[in-house]
Amino acid sequence: MIDDVIARWHRYMEGGDPAALDDLLADDVVFYSPVVFTPQRGREVTARYLAAAAVALAGDATADGPGGAFRYTKEVLAGDTAVLEFETSVEGKYVNGVDIVRCDEAGRIVEFRVMVRPLQAIQTVHEQMGRRLAAGA
Repeated sequence: MIDDVIARWHRYMEGGDPAALDDLLADDVVFYSPVVFTPQRGREVTARYLAAAAVALAGDATADGPGGAFRYTKEVLAGDTAVLEFETSVEGKYVNGVDIVRCDEAGRIVEFRVMVRPLQAIQTVHEQMGRRLAAGA
């Protein structure tokens, strides 16, 4: 099941169709952000965070060195869970992170957890996300 969910996630990330994201998320999905202390619960708030992240983490395709445009670099799928490592560059800072995605038997994402490093990247992503969320993503 997770293979199909991640294939649909990649299609969403390539095209950004909001309807595709809505179809991917369970009503009671829980989103764990690297910059928000409490878990965010529900499809609407999770969709807002993920849409803002897609814009904030898009990256800079012209950046030199590590980073550049957002891309997944590794993927591990097992059972109902996927771990997707990514790299990008935000405001000239290298960002390395991991998305941990868990799905239900209906093929909907029930948990989405994001971890980001290094510290400067977390601070920059936090600022970008704040601007995107304030602007309505």
